[in-house]
Amino acid sequence: MRNKKNIRWNTLRITAAGFLGVILLGAMLLYLPVSNTQPIAFIDALFTAVTSVCVTGLVTVVPASQFTLFGKIILLVLIQIGGLGVIACATLFLFLLNRRITIQERVVLKEAYGADRLGGIVKMVKKVILGTFAVEGAGAVMYAFQFIPEYGVIRGIGYSVFHAVSAFCNAGIDILGNNSLADYVTNPIINVTTILLIILSGLGFTVWFDVIGTSRRVIRGEVPTRWWFTRLRLQSKLALLMTGTLLLAGTLFVLFAENGNPETIGGLNPGQKLMASLFQSVTTRTAGFFTVPQGALHAESKLFCAILMFIGGSPGGTAGGVKTTTFVMLFLACLTFVRGGNDTECMGKKITVANFRTGFCVIMVAFAVFITGTIAILIIEPDSILLENVIYETASAVGTVGLTADLTPQLSRISQSVLMVMMYIGRLGPLTLALMFAGKTHPRDRIRSLPEEQIMVG
Repeated sequence: MRNKKNIRWNTLRITAAGFLGVILLGAMLLYLPVSNTQPIAFIDALFTAVTSVCVTGLVTVVPASQFTLFGKIILLVLIQIGGLGVIACATLFLFLLNRRITIQERVVLKEAYGADRLGGIVKMVKKVILGTFAVEGAGAVMYAFQFIPEYGVIRGIGYSVFHAVSAFCNAGIDILGNNSLADYVTNPIINVTTILLIILSGLGFTVWFDVIGTSRRVIRGEVPTRWWFTRLRLQSKLALLMTGTLLLAGTLFVLFAENGNPETIGGLNPGQKLMASLFQSVTTRTAGFFTVPQGALHAESKLFCAILMFIGGSPGGTAGGVKTTTFVMLFLACLTFVRGGNDTECMGKKITVANFRTGFCVIMVAFAVFITGTIAILIIEPDSILLENVIYETASAVGTVGLTADLTPQLSRISQSVLMVMMYIGRLGPLTLALMFAGKTHPRDRIRSLPEEQIMVG
């Protein structure tokens, strides 16, 4: 048990230090004159490195005009490292060197990916890396149908690859201009491609493998087609159901709330309104691209989208937030209590108390970071900045989304530093931060039992 805890602690430190190291190296590279078309402040270079590695998308400069080709390549590499993760990228480097993965390195991989067993962990990481590149490649091909005719072959291919990686890694950083994908609000190719990349990456790699494995069993006739869904793991079921539910809820809410807003979707035809609303719902799942002006959204739309950003995507992928499965698990626990039950049940399975405690810790730490960051920025900035815009900004930062109500460049350097810390915590995960600062448990705390006493709550 002690060795297992030490390994987990080392994995946490490797992950945290790895991301920090890549951020600092990226900032220095982006600060170089060869990376910029015009002089850049180091804090802007650092902010851009943080938002790239943390796959967020908030920016203080316009990447399209600020960075040279070399700078944009650095951005692309930072986004890819941030999306795959430092440990996966280090493993890829070892693969390229044709070096054998040691037992200790396999154990670190197991802890990093939360695998049940050590056997097959290297094969799983290979599948993650190959799957990532395959989907990004397919996305680049789909983007090419729009970008090559528009920008020419060379630039069109470059734009296709960059935005496929940025969309799949949920970074939301674009090199088209200062308007994200707003010029393509009615373009089906750009919308559908971006939506598919965001959803696929937001489901998580474990869901991928489970869905593919179960589908193969159905094709081979081992499982009846009507039982396909029932044979999935509980996490896959919850991830798929919650993703569909949140996407539908977000689409309908934006569609009705913004239907008459001429600054967002009011001037579009019904089909275009539906597509723009769907894109807005999808992008709040930690993507960061937008096709309608975020600052022009109604207050109720911003609040609802902030909730979606806080929830985020599903675990095991590139998405941020507290995760869909965490949210639904706590909802089910509350439902169980209201109904007078003892065990948190879902689809014929019991969710363990340890699982619930972990989820509760994730929610509480993330909420604490969100509230602290929001209050800090409100104290630092003048009262003229609307509360709803600050909430939108901080929810976007801690959820590593990247949507902003046109606020990021206007903030002071101190507030931008607050956002950098929030993005870093959001990318590491609230639980990782809590475990790193919690320290090690004293042996006596694991064996002693204290008397119980009730306290008044509610």
